[in-house]
Amino acid sequence: MRKLIILGLLAATVAPSVASAQSYGEARRSEQRVREERRELRQAQRYGDRRDVREQRRDVRHAQREAREDWRDYRRSHRNVYRSGRWNAPFRYTSWNRGMTMRPAYYSSRYYIADPYRYRLPRAGANLRWVRHYNDVLLVNVRTGRVVDVHRGFFW
Repeated sequence: MRKLIILGLLAATVAPSVASAQSYGEARRSEQRVREERRELRQAQRYGDRRDVREQRRDVRHAQREAREDWRDYRRSHRNVYRSGRWNAPFRYTSWNRGMTMRPAYYSSRYYIADPYRYRLPRAGANLRWVRHYNDVLLVNVRTGRVVDVHRGFFW
């Protein structure tokens, strides 16, 4: 009898945490709802009353906060995708900025991110590749070696 009570208590405490894990689709839908609310806010600012606009601004801020929390929950529940681990390159860390030029050794195919959609990175254009440099992600033009975009601390 005692074991059943303990198992029941454990199940009651574990079940809510498992159910709260966000899926990618749920986080994406909450982000889309925020965009829709922003659109409605712009329309209300054009045509509406000031009190309505204030209330809608408050709603949009609240929805943005919830969307950020949804993405945090998603990243927390999918830590294996975003973990940094002990990833080291055969060269030392350099803090890259946009417009800087890299040598080909820094952006060889060994360091390409094969599936950028897995990390919610936008599609790379022609002659561009997402490259991992320690915990940073760089968008590099592979013809010229020029850094187009930088996401510092992407992998925690």
